[in-house]
Amino acid sequence: MNDTRALAAQALADIALRGVSLREALDQRAPKLRDPRDRALLTALLNDGARWWLRFDAALDHLLDKPLRRKEPDVHALLVLGLVQLEILELRDYAAVAATVEAVRALNRPRLSGLVNAVLRRWQRERTTLITELDAHAQSRYAMPPWLAKAIASDWPAQADAVLADSNREPPLMLRANRRRVSRDALVEQLRAGGYTVDAHPWLSDGIVLPHSSDVTRMPGFTQGLFAVQDGAAQISADLLDLRDKQRVLDACAAPGGKACHVLERADVALTAVEFDDARAARIRQNLERLGLQADLHIGDAGDPSTWWDGKPFDRILIDAPCSATGVLRRRPDVRLHRRASDIDALVAQQRRILDALWPLLAPGGRLVYVTCSLLRAENEAVIEHFLSAQNDARVIAVQLPAGQAATVGWQILPGNDDLDGMYYAVLERR
Repeated sequence: MNDTRALAAQALADIALRGVSLREALDQRAPKLRDPRDRALLTALLNDGARWWLRFDAALDHLLDKPLRRKEPDVHALLVLGLVQLEILELRDYAAVAATVEAVRALNRPRLSGLVNAVLRRWQRERTTLITELDAHAQSRYAMPPWLAKAIASDWPAQADAVLADSNREPPLMLRANRRRVSRDALVEQLRAGGYTVDAHPWLSDGIVLPHSSDVTRMPGFTQGLFAVQDGAAQISADLLDLRDKQRVLDACAAPGGKACHVLERADVALTAVEFDDARAARIRQNLERLGLQADLHIGDAGDPSTWWDGKPFDRILIDAPCSATGVLRRRPDVRLHRRASDIDALVAQQRRILDALWPLLAPGGRLVYVTCSLLRAENEAVIEHFLSAQNDARVIAVQLPAGQAATVGWQILPGNDDLDGMYYAVLERR
C-alpha cells in the first residue's frame, strides 16, 4: 500500500492506541513511499496527528454516534487525520476530505467511506460550535492529558497557559556547528549559499537557527560532519560544564550523543560516555564517527559504576537524567500520549539513584551538571534539594541564563522561552 494518508492512519493508530513511538512508526512506514513529498506529508501527518490527538479524538465523540476506536482503530485514526488536515495543516477542504475518503478504500474498509465523508462534512457545518466545546476544557483545548495540564498549572501557575500553548507550536530547526571542523560564521555562509534561510543564534556560540524543519541530510556539510541537529537548550549544557583541555569528563545516560559530541567539540578532554541501551549506544557511535570525534563508550547502568568505572575520578560529570520529557513535547508530541502520572515516582527514584551513585566519582573541586528535559519540579529542584540534604560536600553554583527563570535551586527554561525547548539545569561543585 502506498496511499500516504492510509499509511499515516495505520501509524497513528499504532502511536495513539497501541503505544508505539512516533519514531518507530515513522521508520516503519516512510520507506514505503518513494516520493520525498509523500514522505514529508507522512511526517507532518504523524507529528500533528500525535500532537493534536487528544483534541480531535474528543471531537469524534461529538461527531460519531458509536465510537470506532476499538472496532476500527485505523479508520478512527484516519478521521483524526482528516480533522488535522482541515484545522492544522489547513489543506483545501475538498482535497482534504476527498483524499481522506479515498484512504478508507486503501485501508480495505470501503463500506465506511460514506461515514468518513459524513463525519468530515458535519465537522465543517458545525465547526464553530464544536470548537467552542473543545476549547472549554484544557485537555481538548491544548491536546494535553489532564494529569499533565494539572501538574503544569500547579508547578507554574503564572505561566501555565503559555507553557501549554507553546508546547504545541512548531519549533525551529536548530543546528550546532562542529567547531572542530568549521567556524559557525563560515557554516552560516555555506548554508546560505546553498539556499537555506539561517541565522546565528544571538547568544549560543555554536547555535544556528532555521525557521522550519528540513531534511538535514541534504544540507551542505552534513556528510562532512560540519554540524549536528541539537536544540539550543541542550547546547547550554556544554557551557555550564566549564570545560578545560585534559580534563576527565563523564557523560552519563549519553544517548543519542548530542551533548557528548558537543563536549568533545569544545575541548580536548578524555570523555567517558555511558549508555544503558545497546541500540541507543549505536546512535552515539554513528554521531561520533560522522563528526570525527572519539570517546570511551560503555554499555552499562550509570547508577552502577562498578560495572564500567576505572576508579579514576572525573573533573566534570554530566547527568542528562532519564525523565518525563515534558519539556520537549514540541519535538516529541507522542510523549503526551504515552507518559502517565504514575511514571513520575519511578523516574524520580532513578534520578536520585544515578545522582547518588555518580557523586563519589567527582574529584574535589570538580563540577557536576544535572540536566532534565522536564517541566516538573518533582524531577528537578526536588531531586537536587533531596540530594543536598544528604551531602555536606556539595555546593550549588548559581546559574543565570538569557532565557528562562531561576528555580528554587538551579535554572528552568520553559518551552518557548526564547524559542527553546523546556529544560532544567543544576550545577554542583564538590568541596
